[in-house]
Amino acid sequence: MDFNNVIAAAAVLFVMGIVFAILLGVAAKVFAVEVDERVPRVRECLPGANCGGCGFPGCDGLAAAIVDGSAPVNGCPVGGAETAAKIAEVMGVEVGATERVVAHVFCNGGCNAVDKTKYEGLQDCNAAARVAGGPKACSYGCMGLGSCVKACEFDALHIVNGVAKVDPDKCVACGQCVSTCPKKLIELIPASKKVHVNCVNRDKGPDVIKVCSNGCIGCKMCEKTCKFDSIHVVNGVAKIDYDKCTNCKMCTKVCPKNCIEPIPTDEEKAKFKEMQAKQAAAAKAKAEAAKAAQ
Repeated sequence: MDFNNVIAAAAVLFVMGIVFAILLGVAAKVFAVEVDERVPRVRECLPGANCGGCGFPGCDGLAAAIVDGSAPVNGCPVGGAETAAKIAEVMGVEVGATERVVAHVFCNGGCNAVDKTKYEGLQDCNAAARVAGGPKACSYGCMGLGSCVKACEFDALHIVNGVAKVDPDKCVACGQCVSTCPKKLIELIPASKKVHVNCVNRDKGPDVIKVCSNGCIGCKMCEKTCKFDSIHVVNGVAKIDYDKCTNCKMCTKVCPKNCIEPIPTDEEKAKFKEMQAKQAAAAKAKAEAAKAAQ
């Protein structure tokens, strides 16, 4: 091989490399898309979980959305108030007052729910749900196979006694478990609310009893007891209006199926019934006295 030809070829490639580099540099400037300088600054404030809980494609998507005004400065559920404060400083705005929310599983069946079959398939709730609605006799309840647990990146969900339970101290409200559950049993609710009806079975009472010992039977005892109009039986199952609920827990003490948490002890229930009896007797005596005075 002619040595001169090798040198010539190398020289040509060198020149071509320089020309292409110049062309690429020019093209980069000509076709460059201007990015608001605040976007990378907001992105630095975000935790980098890329969980999608904000509703945008990762932290990059949220940062761009916050800057263009399509997302609030407190739009990151993982970062919480601290992250929101940093972003607000970058954006030159104030953080609106918001209450922390956490995920909650509205089922207390688990081991208390009847199995209609022994499931030996893929340990995934979505897969099991496609097989005759799942292995549980209750078609509404948690199957306990842990798809939500696997979806959670923050170790905030675990299967306890056959049903998924959320650790509110670890939950960041990313929403991954909410979208994963095929039964739609998980919702994001205010962390300050402590009273929950852990059942969504809309069947009639006798049918509920057949499939779960902890299911709501629609007896309306909770509805009659609540003094704040915050709980009503809708479509056969009790529902709490969290805007009205004061966490008084009176409804928990009259529920005959223990499907409203926090579940009271037998002693607490007995004391509450005794108090109700005394109040009823006092009201009756007052009414009789008023009638006698007429």
